[in-house]
Amino acid sequence: MNRLRIAVALSGIHRVNRGAETAIERVAAGLADLGHAVTVFGAGPDREGTRYTYRQIPTVPRERFERWPTFPPVRSHYSWEELTFAAGLAVRFRPGAFDATIGCTFPFVNWVLRRGAPKHVYVTQNGDWPALAVNSEYRLFGCDGLVCTNPQYFERNRHRWRSVLIPNGVDPDVFSPGAGDRAAFDLPPGVPIVLMVSALIPSKRVDAGIQAVAATRDMFLVVAGDGERRAEIDEEAARKLPGRYKRITLPRSRMPDLYRCADLFLHMSMDEPSANAYMEALATGLPIVTHDWEVTRWTLEDCGLLVDSQQIPLVTEALAGALALRDAAQVAARRALVDRRFSWRQISERYAAFIASLLG
Repeated sequence: MNRLRIAVALSGIHRVNRGAETAIERVAAGLADLGHAVTVFGAGPDREGTRYTYRQIPTVPRERFERWPTFPPVRSHYSWEELTFAAGLAVRFRPGAFDATIGCTFPFVNWVLRRGAPKHVYVTQNGDWPALAVNSEYRLFGCDGLVCTNPQYFERNRHRWRSVLIPNGVDPDVFSPGAGDRAAFDLPPGVPIVLMVSALIPSKRVDAGIQAVAATRDMFLVVAGDGERRAEIDEEAARKLPGRYKRITLPRSRMPDLYRCADLFLHMSMDEPSANAYMEALATGLPIVTHDWEVTRWTLEDCGLLVDSQQIPLVTEALAGALALRDAAQVAARRALVDRRFSWRQISERYAAFIASLLG
Protein backbone atom coordinates (compact mmCIF):
# COMPACT_ATOMS: atom_id res chain seq x y z
CA MET A 1 0.00 0.00 0.00
CA ASN A 2 1.30 3.48 -0.87
CA ARG A 3 2.05 5.90 1.95
CA LEU A 4 -1.07 7.95 2.59
CA ARG A 5 -1.16 11.57 3.78
CA ILE A 6 -4.05 11.79 6.24
CA ALA A 7 -5.48 14.67 8.27
CA VAL A 8 -7.52 13.92 11.40
CA ALA A 9 -9.50 16.64 13.18
CA LEU A 10 -11.49 16.64 16.44
CA SER A 11 -11.58 19.46 18.97
CA GLY A 12 -11.39 17.25 22.07
CA ILE A 13 -8.21 15.42 21.08
CA HIS A 14 -5.45 15.80 23.69
CA ARG A 15 -7.93 17.68 25.90
CA VAL A 16 -10.71 15.33 27.08
CA ASN A 17 -10.81 11.61 27.75
CA ARG A 18 -14.07 10.58 26.07
CA GLY A 19 -15.01 7.77 23.75
CA ALA A 20 -14.88 9.59 20.43
CA GLU A 21 -11.62 11.35 21.26
CA THR A 22 -9.99 8.11 22.43
CA ALA A 23 -11.11 6.22 19.34
CA ILE A 24 -10.11 8.84 16.78
CA GLU A 25 -6.74 9.39 18.43
CA ARG A 26 -6.04 5.64 18.47
CA VAL A 27 -7.00 5.34 14.80
CA ALA A 28 -4.58 8.17 14.00
CA ALA A 29 -1.79 6.53 16.01
CA GLY A 30 -2.49 3.17 14.39
CA LEU A 31 -2.34 4.63 10.89
CA ALA A 32 0.96 6.32 11.77
CA ASP A 33 2.30 2.99 13.07
CA LEU A 34 1.50 1.49 9.68
CA GLY A 35 3.81 4.05 8.06
CA HIS A 36 1.30 6.64 6.87
CA ALA A 37 1.88 10.38 7.29
CA VAL A 38 -0.78 11.43 9.77
CA THR A 39 -1.42 14.98 10.98
CA VAL A 40 -3.83 15.43 13.89
CA PHE A 41 -5.60 18.71 14.64
CA GLY A 42 -6.93 19.04 18.19
CA ALA A 43 -7.49 21.60 20.93
CA GLY A 44 -5.36 20.09 23.68
CA PRO A 45 -1.63 20.53 24.25
CA ASP A 46 1.01 18.58 22.40
CA ARG A 47 2.26 15.35 23.98
CA GLU A 48 5.63 13.73 23.90
CA GLY A 49 5.87 10.42 22.13
CA THR A 50 2.93 10.78 19.73
CA ARG A 51 3.46 8.86 16.54
CA TYR A 52 1.67 11.43 14.40
CA THR A 53 2.30 15.11 13.72
CA TYR A 54 0.18 17.24 16.03
CA ARG A 55 -1.23 20.72 15.43
CA GLN A 56 -2.99 22.53 18.28
CA ILE A 57 -5.97 24.72 17.36
CA PRO A 58 -7.04 27.36 19.93
CA THR A 59 -10.58 26.49 20.97
CA VAL A 60 -13.13 27.65 23.54
CA PRO A 61 -14.03 24.52 25.60
CA ARG A 62 -17.58 23.19 25.54
CA GLU A 63 -18.08 23.68 29.27
CA ARG A 64 -18.21 27.45 28.77
CA PHE A 65 -21.20 27.05 26.47
CA GLU A 66 -23.38 24.84 28.68
CA ARG A 67 -25.84 27.69 29.31
CA TRP A 68 -25.64 29.34 25.91
CA PRO A 69 -28.67 29.41 23.60
CA THR A 70 -28.94 26.74 20.93
CA PHE A 71 -30.40 26.87 17.44
CA PRO A 72 -29.65 25.26 14.06
CA PRO A 73 -26.86 24.67 13.21
CA VAL A 74 -25.45 25.38 16.69
CA ARG A 75 -27.61 22.78 18.43
CA SER A 76 -25.66 22.23 21.67
CA HIS A 77 -22.67 23.34 23.68
CA TYR A 78 -20.67 20.73 21.74
CA SER A 79 -21.56 22.56 18.52
CA TRP A 80 -20.46 25.90 19.97
CA GLU A 81 -17.08 24.39 20.81
CA GLU A 82 -16.82 22.86 17.35
CA LEU A 83 -17.56 26.23 15.75
CA THR A 84 -14.63 27.87 17.53
CA PHE A 85 -12.38 24.91 16.64
CA ALA A 86 -13.45 24.89 13.00
CA ALA A 87 -12.67 28.59 12.66
CA GLY A 88 -9.06 27.93 13.64
CA LEU A 89 -8.92 24.75 11.59
CA ALA A 90 -10.01 26.62 8.47
CA VAL A 91 -6.91 28.81 8.80
CA ARG A 92 -4.44 25.99 9.51
CA PHE A 93 -5.77 23.22 7.25
CA ARG A 94 -4.13 22.98 3.80
CA PRO A 95 -6.17 20.63 1.58
CA GLY A 96 -3.39 20.13 -0.93
CA ALA A 97 -1.15 18.57 1.71
CA PHE A 98 -3.40 15.52 2.21
CA ASP A 99 -4.87 12.57 0.34
CA ALA A 100 -7.67 12.01 2.84
CA THR A 101 -9.27 13.50 5.93
CA ILE A 102 -11.02 11.86 8.90
CA GLY A 103 -13.64 13.50 11.12
CA CYS A 104 -16.59 12.54 13.28
CA THR A 105 -18.41 15.82 13.97
CA PHE A 106 -20.90 17.88 11.99
CA PRO A 107 -21.44 20.48 10.69
CA PHE A 108 -18.48 22.84 10.93
CA VAL A 109 -15.46 20.51 10.88
CA ASN A 110 -17.12 18.41 8.19
CA TRP A 111 -17.44 21.48 5.96
CA VAL A 112 -13.83 22.53 6.53
CA LEU A 113 -12.36 19.08 5.85
CA ARG A 114 -14.30 18.70 2.60
CA ARG A 115 -12.56 21.66 1.02
CA GLY A 116 -10.36 20.83 -1.93
CA ALA A 117 -9.23 17.46 -3.24
CA PRO A 118 -8.80 15.11 -0.24
CA LYS A 119 -11.27 12.26 0.19
CA HIS A 120 -13.28 12.81 3.36
CA VAL A 121 -14.04 9.91 5.69
CA TYR A 122 -16.78 10.47 8.25
CA VAL A 123 -16.85 8.18 11.29
CA THR A 124 -20.10 7.59 13.20
CA GLN A 125 -18.51 7.96 16.64
CA ASN A 126 -21.35 10.18 17.84
CA GLY A 127 -24.18 8.66 15.82
CA ASP A 128 -25.17 8.45 12.18
CA TRP A 129 -27.91 11.08 12.05
CA PRO A 130 -25.86 13.56 9.94
CA ALA A 131 -25.65 10.89 7.22
CA LEU A 132 -29.35 10.06 7.48
CA ALA A 133 -31.11 13.40 7.97
CA VAL A 134 -32.10 15.56 5.00
CA ASN A 135 -33.53 18.58 6.82
CA SER A 136 -31.98 21.90 7.84
CA GLU A 137 -28.16 21.97 7.76
CA TYR A 138 -28.02 18.16 7.35
CA ARG A 139 -28.79 18.66 3.69
CA LEU A 140 -25.21 19.97 3.44
CA PHE A 141 -23.60 16.85 4.91
CA GLY A 142 -21.27 14.93 2.65
CA CYS A 143 -18.45 12.40 2.67
CA ASP A 144 -16.57 10.14 0.28
CA GLY A 145 -16.59 7.25 2.71
CA LEU A 146 -18.62 6.44 5.82
CA VAL A 147 -17.10 4.33 8.61
CA CYS A 148 -20.03 2.75 10.46
CA THR A 149 -19.10 1.73 13.98
CA ASN A 150 -21.92 -0.79 14.37
CA PRO A 151 -24.00 -3.01 12.06
CA GLN A 152 -27.20 -1.01 12.56
CA TYR A 153 -25.53 2.11 11.18
CA PHE A 154 -24.03 0.11 8.32
CA GLU A 155 -27.33 -1.41 7.20
CA ARG A 156 -29.21 1.87 7.11
CA ASN A 157 -26.46 3.86 5.37
CA ARG A 158 -24.73 1.50 2.95
CA HIS A 159 -27.13 2.12 0.10
CA ARG A 160 -26.63 5.90 0.21
CA TRP A 161 -22.95 6.25 1.12
CA ARG A 162 -19.87 4.21 0.33
CA SER A 163 -19.70 2.50 3.70
CA VAL A 164 -17.66 0.04 5.73
CA LEU A 165 -18.32 -1.58 9.10
CA ILE A 166 -15.42 -0.97 11.53
CA PRO A 167 -16.00 -0.93 15.30
CA ASN A 168 -13.85 0.77 17.90
CA GLY A 169 -11.15 -1.17 19.65
CA VAL A 170 -8.68 -1.46 22.49
CA ASP A 171 -5.00 -2.12 23.11
CA PRO A 172 -5.03 -5.51 24.92
CA ASP A 173 -1.45 -4.99 26.09
CA VAL A 174 -2.51 -1.85 27.99
CA PHE A 175 -5.91 -2.99 29.23
CA SER A 176 -5.21 -6.36 30.83
CA PRO A 177 -6.29 -8.33 33.89
CA GLY A 178 -4.44 -7.96 37.16
CA ALA A 179 -4.63 -6.75 40.72
CA GLY A 180 -5.71 -3.14 41.09
CA ASP A 181 -4.44 -0.73 43.72
CA ARG A 182 -7.68 0.57 45.24
CA ALA A 183 -5.84 2.74 47.72
CA ALA A 184 -4.40 4.77 44.84
CA PHE A 185 -7.95 5.83 43.94
CA ASP A 186 -9.22 6.08 47.53
CA LEU A 187 -11.58 3.14 46.99
CA PRO A 188 -12.74 0.84 49.78
CA PRO A 189 -11.20 -2.63 50.14
CA GLY A 190 -13.21 -5.78 50.54
CA VAL A 191 -16.42 -4.70 48.76
CA PRO A 192 -17.60 -5.42 45.19
CA ILE A 193 -16.92 -2.41 42.97
CA VAL A 194 -19.14 -1.63 39.99
CA LEU A 195 -17.47 0.59 37.39
CA MET A 196 -19.29 2.90 34.96
CA VAL A 197 -17.16 4.75 32.39
CA SER A 198 -19.44 7.30 30.86
CA ALA A 199 -20.06 10.89 29.88
CA LEU A 200 -22.58 12.46 32.25
CA ILE A 201 -25.23 13.19 29.65
CA PRO A 202 -28.87 12.04 29.55
CA SER A 203 -28.43 9.26 26.98
CA LYS A 204 -25.88 7.43 29.16
CA ARG A 205 -28.48 6.93 31.94
CA VAL A 206 -25.98 7.02 34.78
CA ASP A 207 -28.82 7.89 37.15
CA ALA A 208 -30.48 4.57 36.28
CA GLY A 209 -27.20 2.83 37.10
CA ILE A 210 -27.24 4.49 40.50
CA GLN A 211 -30.72 3.09 41.11
CA ALA A 212 -29.63 -0.42 40.16
CA VAL A 213 -26.57 -0.39 42.41
CA ALA A 214 -28.54 1.17 45.27
CA ALA A 215 -30.82 -1.88 45.27
CA THR A 216 -27.86 -4.14 46.09
CA ARG A 217 -26.74 -4.64 49.67
CA ASP A 218 -23.07 -3.74 49.55
CA MET A 219 -21.86 -2.83 46.04
CA PHE A 220 -19.82 0.36 45.62
CA LEU A 221 -20.29 2.41 42.44
CA VAL A 222 -17.42 4.24 40.73
CA VAL A 223 -18.32 6.58 37.87
CA ALA A 224 -15.41 7.71 35.68
CA GLY A 225 -16.57 10.63 33.59
CA ASP A 226 -17.80 14.18 33.38
CA GLY A 227 -20.50 16.16 31.63
CA GLU A 228 -23.28 18.67 32.04
CA ARG A 229 -25.25 16.43 34.45
CA ARG A 230 -22.39 16.14 36.95
CA ALA A 231 -24.15 18.02 39.77
CA GLU A 232 -27.44 16.18 39.25
CA ILE A 233 -25.72 12.78 39.20
CA ASP A 234 -23.70 13.52 42.33
CA GLU A 235 -26.83 14.67 44.18
CA GLU A 236 -28.72 11.53 43.13
CA ALA A 237 -25.88 9.33 44.36
CA ALA A 238 -25.67 11.22 47.66
CA ARG A 239 -29.34 10.40 48.29
CA LYS A 240 -29.40 6.80 47.09
CA LEU A 241 -25.82 5.59 47.61
CA PRO A 242 -24.48 7.38 50.69
CA GLY A 243 -20.98 6.12 51.37
CA ARG A 244 -21.08 3.81 48.34
CA TYR A 245 -20.30 6.17 45.46
CA LYS A 246 -17.31 7.96 43.99
CA ARG A 247 -17.04 9.96 40.78
CA ILE A 248 -13.62 10.65 39.34
CA THR A 249 -12.01 12.02 36.21
CA LEU A 250 -8.68 10.58 35.20
CA PRO A 251 -6.06 10.92 32.50
CA ARG A 252 -6.25 8.10 30.01
CA SER A 253 -2.97 6.64 31.27
CA ARG A 254 -4.60 5.75 34.62
CA MET A 255 -7.75 4.16 33.25
CA PRO A 256 -6.33 0.61 32.91
CA ASP A 257 -5.46 0.62 36.62
CA LEU A 258 -8.97 1.80 37.50
CA TYR A 259 -10.52 -1.05 35.51
CA ARG A 260 -8.33 -3.51 37.44
CA CYS A 261 -9.79 -2.19 40.70
CA ALA A 262 -13.33 -3.12 39.62
CA ASP A 263 -15.20 -6.39 39.95
CA LEU A 264 -17.66 -5.76 37.14
CA PHE A 265 -18.61 -3.18 34.51
CA LEU A 266 -22.00 -1.52 34.03
CA HIS A 267 -23.18 0.49 31.01
CA MET A 268 -26.77 1.72 30.81
CA SER A 269 -26.90 3.45 27.42
CA MET A 270 -29.64 2.08 25.16
CA ASP A 271 -28.21 3.42 21.89
CA GLU A 272 -24.43 3.32 21.71
CA PRO A 273 -22.44 3.85 18.48
CA SER A 274 -19.51 1.64 19.60
CA ALA A 275 -18.47 2.08 23.22
CA ASN A 276 -14.71 1.90 23.76
CA ALA A 277 -15.51 1.02 27.35
CA TYR A 278 -16.99 -2.34 26.31
CA MET A 279 -13.70 -3.32 24.71
CA GLU A 280 -11.65 -1.98 27.63
CA ALA A 281 -13.74 -3.97 30.10
CA LEU A 282 -13.47 -7.10 27.95
CA ALA A 283 -9.70 -6.74 27.67
CA THR A 284 -9.44 -6.36 31.45
CA GLY A 285 -11.54 -9.50 31.86
CA LEU A 286 -14.48 -7.86 33.63
CA PRO A 287 -18.05 -9.21 33.48
CA ILE A 288 -20.24 -6.68 31.63
CA VAL A 289 -23.87 -5.84 32.43
CA THR A 290 -25.53 -3.72 29.77
CA HIS A 291 -28.65 -3.12 27.68
CA ASP A 292 -29.86 -5.91 25.40
CA TRP A 293 -30.15 -4.78 21.78
CA GLU A 294 -28.71 -5.72 18.43
CA VAL A 295 -25.46 -3.76 18.79
CA THR A 296 -24.52 -5.19 22.21
CA ARG A 297 -25.38 -8.69 20.99
CA TRP A 298 -23.11 -8.19 17.97
CA THR A 299 -20.33 -6.59 20.03
CA LEU A 300 -20.23 -8.86 23.07
CA GLU A 301 -21.37 -12.14 21.53
CA ASP A 302 -21.72 -14.47 24.55
CA CYS A 303 -19.41 -12.43 26.80
CA GLY A 304 -21.94 -10.09 28.39
CA LEU A 305 -25.00 -10.13 30.63
CA LEU A 306 -27.63 -8.39 28.50
CA VAL A 307 -30.90 -7.26 30.04
CA ASP A 308 -33.66 -4.75 29.41
CA SER A 309 -31.97 -1.90 31.27
CA GLN A 310 -35.27 -0.06 31.59
CA GLN A 311 -36.21 -2.72 34.15
CA ILE A 312 -34.02 -1.72 37.09
CA PRO A 313 -34.67 -4.94 39.08
CA LEU A 314 -33.31 -6.94 36.13
CA VAL A 315 -30.15 -4.85 36.15
CA THR A 316 -29.72 -5.33 39.89
CA GLU A 317 -30.18 -9.09 39.49
CA ALA A 318 -27.61 -9.17 36.68
CA LEU A 319 -25.11 -7.27 38.81
CA ALA A 320 -25.40 -9.89 41.52
CA GLY A 321 -25.03 -12.69 38.98
CA ALA A 322 -22.00 -11.08 37.36
CA LEU A 323 -19.93 -11.51 40.49
CA ALA A 324 -19.91 -15.28 39.84
CA LEU A 325 -18.51 -14.87 36.31
CA ARG A 326 -14.88 -14.06 37.02
CA ASP A 327 -13.01 -17.35 36.82
CA ALA A 328 -9.92 -17.82 34.63
CA ALA A 329 -11.80 -19.43 31.73
CA GLN A 330 -14.34 -16.60 31.55
CA VAL A 331 -11.63 -13.95 31.68
CA ALA A 332 -9.76 -15.78 28.89
CA ALA A 333 -12.90 -15.90 26.74
CA ARG A 334 -13.32 -12.12 27.00
CA ARG A 335 -9.69 -11.58 26.10
CA ALA A 336 -10.01 -13.95 23.14
CA LEU A 337 -12.94 -11.93 21.79
CA VAL A 338 -10.78 -8.78 21.91
CA ASP A 339 -7.87 -10.49 20.17
CA ARG A 340 -10.16 -11.80 17.45
CA ARG A 341 -12.12 -8.64 16.68
CA PHE A 342 -11.13 -5.50 18.54
CA SER A 343 -7.39 -4.86 18.66
CA TRP A 344 -6.47 -1.39 17.40
CA ARG A 345 -3.82 -2.85 15.10
CA GLN A 346 -6.31 -4.73 12.94
CA ILE A 347 -8.82 -1.88 13.11
CA SER A 348 -6.21 0.60 11.87
CA GLU A 349 -5.36 -1.75 9.02
CA ARG A 350 -9.03 -1.75 8.00
CA TYR A 351 -9.13 2.06 8.05
CA ALA A 352 -6.05 2.20 5.82
CA ALA A 353 -7.52 -0.29 3.36
CA PHE A 354 -10.80 1.61 3.20
CA ILE A 355 -9.06 4.95 2.56
CA ALA A 356 -6.87 3.35 -0.10
CA SER A 357 -9.99 1.98 -1.81
CA LEU A 358 -11.49 5.48 -1.94
CA LEU A 359 -8.33 6.79 -3.57
CA GLY A 360 -7.98 3.83 -5.93
